[in-house]
Amino acid sequence: METQELTRAARLIPLALPKGTEKLCELCQNRAYLQCAQCRVTFYCNDSHQFADWVGIHQLICPLLVPIRLYQDLSKESKIEKDIKKRELIGIARAVAERKLGEGKHEEALPAGQTCLSFSIDVFGPRTIQLVPAYLLLAEANMGLGKLSQAAELLSQAEWSVSKHSDCGHEVRHRLHRSLGVLQTATGNLEGALFHFANDIYHAEEACLDSTVRSKGHFLMAGVFAKQGKTSIARSMYNQVAQTWHSQLAKLTEPFLEDPPSSMQPTLDRATQVEGDKILQTILDFEQKQIRKEPGLIVLTLHCLAMLWFMAGDRVKVNLVTWA
Repeated sequence: METQELTRAARLIPLALPKGTEKLCELCQNRAYLQCAQCRVTFYCNDSHQFADWVGIHQLICPLLVPIRLYQDLSKESKIEKDIKKRELIGIARAVAERKLGEGKHEEALPAGQTCLSFSIDVFGPRTIQLVPAYLLLAEANMGLGKLSQAAELLSQAEWSVSKHSDCGHEVRHRLHRSLGVLQTATGNLEGALFHFANDIYHAEEACLDSTVRSKGHFLMAGVFAKQGKTSIARSMYNQVAQTWHSQLAKLTEPFLEDPPSSMQPTLDRATQVEGDKILQTILDFEQKQIRKEPGLIVLTLHCLAMLWFMAGDRVKVNLVTWA
């Protein structure tokens, strides 16, 4: 599959530009020497950057870039039409980046995040509040790759933008504090992490987000308490997170446990599956390492994992938990 995708993606032609002109690479902004043979309006410094962009976002938006980048009609109507198309691309790129981050594909999320940021700057201008979602996506991708200095720079720009807009919504603030908390945890500033996760939880509650989304703040905070050796507090918060997931998964699996069962095939999107699996496995590992274990939390977490894997269609793992 990867070889076929590479073959499809590797449609490049060398740039032949008039003397004194140059194009910049879509990913790194260095001088480009290659051109996408399909849209002919996207450029790269080498084939590895072209492939990274193709896998990350370009294969989805290649033809959509042509009317935006090729035609230079400066009329008011043309500008409005281009802005509409750019906003559509922002939405596509943001959705792709969020999905890839949810699946743990941090490297692939970078091109989508960069596309989101680039077109957001084109439409809304630099240093505006509308750039914050793109900054947060790119920061999360960089943190996932261990590039903490780049993540810190992106988050400082996001924090500056939010500080200049007192009317900024709770959802944006929740995401900002969550990212700042993750960064502080990674750099060892655990008290700073707790501060940001507390704000994350508050703003997530005010934004009335889905319960599993809100519980992620409690999960991250519990991880900090665990690092500090505050086992009882961490266990209490992990239990709260497991209860939240159990409630949500029970609602999803209930139709398939009826007599007779639903004929529909249970499904779960990949991002939710990866996120839930990571959270629940972390809770299970934490509790199983304790000298004095809490059997109720272990059973609760295993039941959550069984329901999660059932929804994901992984019957092998479900049977393993059942026999355990």
